[in-house]
Amino acid sequence: MQNDQEKKSGLGLLSYIWTEWISTFVILVLLLMTLVIGTGEMIHGQLLRMGERLYGDPDTGMQYSFLRAEPEKPSCDRHPNIDAQVQEQMKINAADEFASMFGVASEADVRASLIAAREQCDEKYQFYDKAMKHMEAHPSIRTYRKIETSFFGIFKFGTENRALFLVIMVVFAAISATLKTHHIGLRSPATKIDFRVYSVAMLLGNGFLTSSVISQYNSVMNSGVPMSPEMKIIYWLWMVLFGCLTLISLFQLAKPPTPTRQGGNIGLAFLSVPLYAYMAIITGVAFTIFMDYPMGQGIYLGQLVEFSNIFLNLALFIWAGMLLKQTRIVDLFLNILRPWNLAPETLTWLILIAAALPTAYTGASGIFVIAAGAIIYKEVWNAGGRRQFALAATALSGSMGVVLRPCLLIVVVASLNKEVTTDLLYQYGLYTFLLTSTLFLIIALIFAEQKFRIAPLNIALPKSLRAFVPVSPYIVIFVLIWLFYKHALATDLNEFTAPVMMPIILLMMVLFDKLRKEPAPLAPVGHWDSTLNTYTAPVDGTQPAPQINPEDDPRKPERNVSFGKALHLATSETVGHIGALVILMALSVSVGGFLEHIQIMEAFPKDISSTFVVISLIVMLMIFVGMIMDPFGAVILITATVAPVAYQYGIDPVHFWMIALVGFELGYITPPVALNHLLARQAIGDAEVAEADAEVRHLSFFYRYERWIFPLLVMVPAILIIAYVPYFFKLFGWYH
Repeated sequence: MQNDQEKKSGLGLLSYIWTEWISTFVILVLLLMTLVIGTGEMIHGQLLRMGERLYGDPDTGMQYSFLRAEPEKPSCDRHPNIDAQVQEQMKINAADEFASMFGVASEADVRASLIAAREQCDEKYQFYDKAMKHMEAHPSIRTYRKIETSFFGIFKFGTENRALFLVIMVVFAAISATLKTHHIGLRSPATKIDFRVYSVAMLLGNGFLTSSVISQYNSVMNSGVPMSPEMKIIYWLWMVLFGCLTLISLFQLAKPPTPTRQGGNIGLAFLSVPLYAYMAIITGVAFTIFMDYPMGQGIYLGQLVEFSNIFLNLALFIWAGMLLKQTRIVDLFLNILRPWNLAPETLTWLILIAAALPTAYTGASGIFVIAAGAIIYKEVWNAGGRRQFALAATALSGSMGVVLRPCLLIVVVASLNKEVTTDLLYQYGLYTFLLTSTLFLIIALIFAEQKFRIAPLNIALPKSLRAFVPVSPYIVIFVLIWLFYKHALATDLNEFTAPVMMPIILLMMVLFDKLRKEPAPLAPVGHWDSTLNTYTAPVDGTQPAPQINPEDDPRKPERNVSFGKALHLATSETVGHIGALVILMALSVSVGGFLEHIQIMEAFPKDISSTFVVISLIVMLMIFVGMIMDPFGAVILITATVAPVAYQYGIDPVHFWMIALVGFELGYITPPVALNHLLARQAIGDAEVAEADAEVRHLSFFYRYERWIFPLLVMVPAILIIAYVPYFFKLFGWYH
């Protein structure tokens, strides 16, 4: 109630309007523009081909491309007096003082040249006459041409200003994430001392960033190097962004948000500081104080501009993930599995296999965890799984699909490393996925209280088949849009087109949901069985019957939100995640630049005679990088530093990047940072995680920390197998 009152008055109202309406609207417009830019090339290519079919004439040799601009009437003389021109040119040549040095063209040569010029002029007139006649025969060509060239102008403008769109998007999203304290940290601030330490750290970090981007701007202005208008705007946007973030942090320090609980201590308070603030402080102190390089952070922010296309695609993937969250697709799919009453471990294994595909199609592990983590957690728990096991499964749900087509991270690796291709990485990534998913099942069954459980076939199969019916429309929507792109726009769904196609597919699915008056998705203790039109509880007797909150009942009218409301909710969540993830990635690149600047990677030995030792060092380094950096920043850093050294030692590039990618994923589930665990907590909620921790405090060490230990039991053997088995096969000559 107090938060609602704060939203209705003073700065609370201003913050609410900014975060829920202004930034949401601006980001929605930018995302839609990015979709237009992404599809622009496909559509424009089709417009050109259609124009050729409609207005081209093979018999006369007239092509639509000749008519994209109004034919210009030639200005040359079509019927010149050749004899007079020859005599005039000969007089000019005779008067030339340099003629004796270079020779004088004969009269025959001059005549031949003038005749050739007349023929060229005549050809221009013939083409002009033919073009005008053709256009008179096709009067609609001017209208079509206006549409095609106008679309090309919009598409060209968007393509040339991608970097500007990205920075504007980051400005609005980062300000919103800061106002909502939505940045990613080891824990959320809750007490008065948490908010105090949080605000001080944010003030310092944003202060360093503001100083750095101002210093960089002044350095460029004083260098005398010309600056394009676009880059000047980008520099100003960076200064405005971090200046605003500094002022917001100062205000939050002076007037901290209302604590959600009492108590707290200084140690836990430092865990509430966002990861990006720590990165900003560390790199700010290092660059500004110790290296006398104040523009360092600002320079490495330029990586966002340099790879603007990749980060815009990431924003589209985040949006697709949040749109997925607004549909009941995941819940309806799980209705197919629920009638079988599978053991929690087996059910979780199937869920993780199914989750790998949307993980790949939403670009990166964290996005799917945010989008579907809450439903996966509740489903595993409902099936009788331990809460800690459910938390572990949620954190792992986004880790297995990052090596599958068309994951954006693989595209980044291939674009920065000419030694590998996306096809090769996806091929071996499939083997990696099969390995990690199999290891998960084996480890899960080892610790399972009930190894196998399945409902009778005659009971489960009819229910499962009935549950497939509500899922089938979504499959049809996917196939229809894919066929439209494939045949109407001559574009297939792959790693390059997925960032554009997936949001459109999800938008159509959300629209379909809302036209059918489907309820907003929630994950109550029980689950809503669409085949029975009622709630069902776990049937294995391990948990009490769920207490259903009447507010969660899908039949409640308030749950049936409109398409516009669902779009607003999805975009509003997207704003927060773009602000949190992209700023974290930007500072990860800054940390990478700092490590590169101090040449820490130069410490990697260059005279090791054992490939086994080299691989071991690479494994440890990849895990460490994954623990402290986001995947995109890590790929940029590793490409510039470790990858060339690994290639020199004879490590196969594909083998190296499989080690790197799995090492990163292992780092994302390894304390102290464990990014996937942080995102899982963000999706599930602090209160639920606290309850899961509280109920196992009296148990043994493994069960108290199962959510941390279990993922390690899966991923550590995986990286050891991926790193060393190919090496031993090659060592013993079992493959070449």
